[in-house]
Amino acid sequence: MSPADLVIAHPTVELMNYPIFIGAVLSVVLTTFLLWVSGRFDPTGGVLTISIMIVLGMLGAVSYCLMFTIPPDDITPGIVGGLTAGFGAVVAHWLGRVQTKQPPPSEPPPEP
Repeated sequence: MSPADLVIAHPTVELMNYPIFIGAVLSVVLTTFLLWVSGRFDPTGGVLTISIMIVLGMLGAVSYCLMFTIPPDDITPGIVGGLTAGFGAVVAHWLGRVQTKQPPPSEPPPEP
């Protein structure tokens, strides 16, 4: 028996064999797209973007917990409770805004 017979080569690692890699790449791409779009079109200065991200995060995490953690494990109550609180904060912010009419611009004072 030669030393070459005793050496076992390492297996080749392929990224596409890991489904979480595909999920992570999709998450990064979608988040980047959301931030790019909201950076260009968000008139609220970021509040709308954060609200959308919290709502989408809640929907994704709750869906994950309900589909893949049966029976529930330790993460389910924390995720559902924390994101529900964030969702409630988003709803409270948007429903609690006071809509005031801006007065029309006044005429400048006359020159003395």
